[in-house]
Amino acid sequence: MATTGKSAAISHVGKVRANNQDSGYAGTHLFVVADGMGGHAGGDVASAIAIKRIVETDREYTSAEDAEYALKSALLAANAQLAETVFEHTELTGMGTTVSAILRVGSKIALAHIGDSRIYLLRDDELSQVTADHTFVQRLVDSGRITQEEAAVHPRRSVLMRVLGDVDSSPEIDTTVLEVRPGDKWLLCSDGLSSYVSDERIAAILREWKAPRDAADRLVRESLDAGAPDNVTVVIATVDDGDSSASSPTVLVGSAAAPLSFEPEVSRRPLRLPTLLLHPLRPTPPEPEHFEPESEEYLDELILEDRRRARNRRIAWLVAIALAAIALAVALVLAYQWTQTRYFVGATGQTVAIYQGVQADIGPLSLSTVYEETSITLESLPSYTRQTVEGTISADSLAQARAIIDRLSIVSSD
Repeated sequence: MATTGKSAAISHVGKVRANNQDSGYAGTHLFVVADGMGGHAGGDVASAIAIKRIVETDREYTSAEDAEYALKSALLAANAQLAETVFEHTELTGMGTTVSAILRVGSKIALAHIGDSRIYLLRDDELSQVTADHTFVQRLVDSGRITQEEAAVHPRRSVLMRVLGDVDSSPEIDTTVLEVRPGDKWLLCSDGLSSYVSDERIAAILREWKAPRDAADRLVRESLDAGAPDNVTVVIATVDDGDSSASSPTVLVGSAAAPLSFEPEVSRRPLRLPTLLLHPLRPTPPEPEHFEPESEEYLDELILEDRRRARNRRIAWLVAIALAAIALAVALVLAYQWTQTRYFVGATGQTVAIYQGVQADIGPLSLSTVYEETSITLESLPSYTRQTVEGTISADSLAQARAIIDRLSIVSSD
């Protein structure tokens, strides 16, 4: 089956960063996103070098397995080239980049992935995440230690366990071959989209906006509306039956589309007042992504630290709950003591009495007690006065309550 399709690629610097460290490419057969890390010149250099090396694989292959091998080889070659660049420019030490790429061969695609950029597939209006994030928090999610919701706000969410760069001469790259179907819509994106727009919203946009360019525009706009402090890169490719000449022209975006420069740039722009007002929680940039070795010792250290943090959070919550309970108890005691400074006159059985407290109950607890019974009977009072006593007569003090009793005594003796 011959498969063709339309595609689009868009990259935006975001609302905080001064330079774009993302790169993207939508070609004839190849579609790829790279998200650089390292700050200043490092991130944009890393993603640009990687993309320009991987773009060389955009050609026809006799099989998807050959394409898979070519993609993996290209990523490893890009990794070696990044290490050479750091050797020549030591100021770029520690730079790296994520890469997520698909290479289409007839009715199949070859996929290669490293880092936390993502590849999604919309098939039959159902969105699925095809790649797995190579991050510390994803490790915690996979092991059942935290939930996806907790991962989204975890303080270690910027820790990458696998990247291309000068940090590992033989990085582990996820590769696979998958079937494609007419109607498939493939989305490749940097975490500038996936960290700020939910999967449900991404799926809704891909369903609503059929043309890849329109969908890509809408996804980037959605991320910017959410605050988007990070760079945002989106590549969309559709799969259709038809003539390959109908395919979209190749597009290179982000730092790879600009001349390669090793000059450092200001890492972020000052925030504008409208941004602060419209997005008070979102505009601050995330902590810079950084690589940590994927070793059991480091993972154990992070897991222990995470447990300590979780234990400290539980202790803080328990202390807060205890303090709130104490404050509530003190407030209740003070409120009860205040009620006992109040008095009223009412009936107790068939006689009149002075009550201490207020005319209210809290569940089974009464906030008043008989303070002093009198010899005045209800029968000795006129009808209207008797009804008033049965409805209770408030007094601001014990002296005032006794004055009321004195007046009732005079009325009862008439």
